[in-house]
Amino acid sequence: MPQYNIRLILKNDNSQIANVIKQVLRDFNVPEKGTALSDASLNSLYEFYQKPRACYFVIESNKKILGGAGIAQLDNFDGNVCELQKMYFLPEVRGLGLGRKMIETCLKKAKDFLYDGCYLETMEYMQAAQKLYVKNGFTYLKSSLGDTGHYSCPVHMFKKM
Repeated sequence: MPQYNIRLILKNDNSQIANVIKQVLRDFNVPEKGTALSDASLNSLYEFYQKPRACYFVIESNKKILGGAGIAQLDNFDGNVCELQKMYFLPEVRGLGLGRKMIETCLKKAKDFLYDGCYLETMEYMQAAQKLYVKNGFTYLKSSLGDTGHYSCPVHMFKKM
């Protein structure tokens, strides 16, 4: 049985995690514009998360990156809220409980960073992800918070810390 390790991103993980995110989003036919696919930081996540109260984690097995997620201050929002960002997993690790562990890891860091809440955006047809978010205390919002630039993501969720 494979061993899976959740750890902080390293600089040499950039290309692998970018490829994972691109593959997952393309598998789900996510639009190129207004989603994580158009983020300038996509190919340099290690550098992007080297700022206060931000971190990104990857799931690794046998030196292969299989998924990841991070938190950072919610862009263009006047409040003490972080955003759960770029949480994507390759098909071979879905349904193994790693999403739950990843959310727990990210939310623990959000608490450590003293955020008041955590926000996320996703696609309406990513039903399994939404179920996971609800199980972890996220509730649906009627509209977005801040301005992430992900105008193609119509589902907005929030969890009070």
